[in-house]
Amino acid sequence: MRMSRMPLSVLTAMLQAVLLVVSVCIVYFGVMWIESDLEERLLKRMPRGAAQAYKDINAGRMPEEEHLRVLVTNIPEIEEWGNNEVDLSIITFGAIAAATCSLIGYWLARKISRPLELLARATEDLRAGDFAVRVGSVRKGAKEVATLIKTFDELAAELESMESRLRFNTMAVAHELRTPLTILQGNLQGMADGVFPLEQERVRQLLVQVEGLSALVEDLRTLSLAAGQKLVTQRSAVDLSAEATQVLGASRTILAAAGLSLEAALEPAVVSGDSQRLRQALLALVENACRYAASGGVLRCETGARGTDEAFIRVLDRGPGLPDDVSTHSIDLFWRGDASRSRATGGTGLGLSVVQAIAKAHGGRLEFAARPGGGAMITIMLPRESAA
Repeated sequence: MRMSRMPLSVLTAMLQAVLLVVSVCIVYFGVMWIESDLEERLLKRMPRGAAQAYKDINAGRMPEEEHLRVLVTNIPEIEEWGNNEVDLSIITFGAIAAATCSLIGYWLARKISRPLELLARATEDLRAGDFAVRVGSVRKGAKEVATLIKTFDELAAELESMESRLRFNTMAVAHELRTPLTILQGNLQGMADGVFPLEQERVRQLLVQVEGLSALVEDLRTLSLAAGQKLVTQRSAVDLSAEATQVLGASRTILAAAGLSLEAALEPAVVSGDSQRLRQALLALVENACRYAASGGVLRCETGARGTDEAFIRVLDRGPGLPDDVSTHSIDLFWRGDASRSRATGGTGLGLSVVQAIAKAHGGRLEFAARPGGGAMITIMLPRESAA
């Protein structure tokens, strides 16, 4: 196991053990070295007779009486000197061990804490508004520190993405509001100045702009509720085929106005969800087809189950289809499939974003596919785990 992948508690225990072993070894070998030289130094300090008596005793011989008397007389002084030398060696090598362990500990602590210093600086940069800051991978440090740094980098990346989306969405909202507000302001100013006559047709046109703004605000509110996970607050057993029947029945007028005939294959499929939101999602898909796929002449709606775990609502058309690179990740605010899809075709540009938000709020997803023979196929997949 690499040191950089060990938990902090293990690294701390290993560091303490290493420092303890180093300090004990320094003191032990230092004292042993002093003791190896102590006898020779002791003999040099003894009176000549006492030194000779000491040598005779070590050699197993009986020393002369005079030499022995001198040795006995000097024993207290010899013991005191020897004890002082041992104590001095312990203090000296203890200090050396402490200094050595402090240097080793400081070096190892710097290796372990270095990633935390980088993280602290990156946090300061993030707080200052630099969402592009990253700490990056580190080879040294505890496992917990590496995990913390990885989490920080992921958080910073998400904040950068959110900040980018917020900036784009703010510009998009401003762009979408600017056109109808400009039209309203110009016409109302012209009426106030007497330039434009107060005609019923002109007022009706302005009312259309106001209705468009109301739809835009409502769609933005829906997405805001979805972001706060408050879009679906009440769930009940919902039969998708029954809800689709209601929506399609109420949509016959707009389908006829768009020149679309209706085909339906509605099989019962019960899920746990918010019936109002699910109808809103299906209606958005129908309106989307009326705006962008009217040339196909036919709209088909299907409901049913996929296996035992999922149910679906599917809308199929024979229009121009969707771009090849479209995916649920590319459905941003005010997304439109091609350049020809603009405010001139109607709608707020939030339809598929709202549908995707409703699907996710139910624990489902939005799927896109090309319809065999031409056209688009958009499916709302919903889980059935909580279905009644």
